[in-house]
Amino acid sequence: MRINQSKKDIFLRKDFDKLGTPSRVTRAITALLEEGQLVRLGYGIYAKAIPSLISKKPIPRKPLESLTKEIFQKLNVPITMGKSRFNYLSGKTDQIPVAVTLSTGNKRFARKISLGARIVVYEKNNKDRV
Repeated sequence: MRINQSKKDIFLRKDFDKLGTPSRVTRAITALLEEGQLVRLGYGIYAKAIPSLISKKPIPRKPLESLTKEIFQKLNVPITMGKSRFNYLSGKTDQIPVAVTLSTGNKRFARKISLGARIVVYEKNNKDRV
């Protein structure tokens, strides 16, 4: 009920900690994953899901690119766009970036965030961008 009422698309495990014991929260999250209401994007990171029009399997309501911004805001990690996307948008290259690449500045970030075969790639110390 809390997920359906929320306007947010991303939930962290700690968002549910006040609702019960750790084992009950785990069972509830597992049930929501099996029902297709949530999709797991990484360790303790979940997104609201809808059934795919093609495969009928649950997929996030928004693309991975737009979900990553909300994920990093919730994790309090400042990010900027990756070098490949910056070069494409500034006209330095005409190659369209395929991977979701983000710069975490000087902050080390090792949490894996993925959706199927798509993985978010992290860069550090890109001083040639604003």
